[in-house]
Amino acid sequence: MDFRNSDTITGPRSEDVLPTTATAAVKVVIVGGFGVGKTTMVGSVSEIRPLTTEETMTQAGVGVDDNSGVESKTATTVAMDFGRISISEELILYLFGTPGQERFWFLWNGLFEGALGAVVLVDTRRLETSFDVIGRLEERGVPFVVAINTFPEAPKYPVEALRAALDLPEEVPIIDCDARLRVSSRDVLMTLMRYLHSLALPLG
Repeated sequence: MDFRNSDTITGPRSEDVLPTTATAAVKVVIVGGFGVGKTTMVGSVSEIRPLTTEETMTQAGVGVDDNSGVESKTATTVAMDFGRISISEELILYLFGTPGQERFWFLWNGLFEGALGAVVLVDTRRLETSFDVIGRLEERGVPFVVAINTFPEAPKYPVEALRAALDLPEEVPIIDCDARLRVSSRDVLMTLMRYLHSLALPLG
């Protein structure tokens, strides 16, 4: 068979090839409860076509998954989301979005391996979904920032009230964001990078 005129694609697409100037790559995980916007954030900020593992929600999840507050959601991440963004000509971030439903949390251990830091996405309508997420990061010693995702009709609270409700140390950054917007999502990642840099600085 003659494949010389075939449209078959071999190798990565040109837009997926790493910049030749890249010298460092960092793994970052995007975590949060079900329906807080993790897939949306990865998709909005990724410079390559993101990999998603969203599947249609079925009757199998009834009585198992807690979709309180997001009853209209029809799809869910079952493994991970993946994207990539260049923070500078030298620094590349690989983004891994975790599944939000608790029955898929066993996958988190693998996604956390080698992660330098994390973004915790929070929906103020359902703060309680963030408690176990933050606890898991703290148990594993993964540094993180908290991003309050903008949702219509979501209540707004002062930063200190949120810090107290989430039981966060004073040094953990809390930032507002709109996960649908590339610039806003990039600002969150830049906040994480600055926070990680501050943790790496010598004391004194």
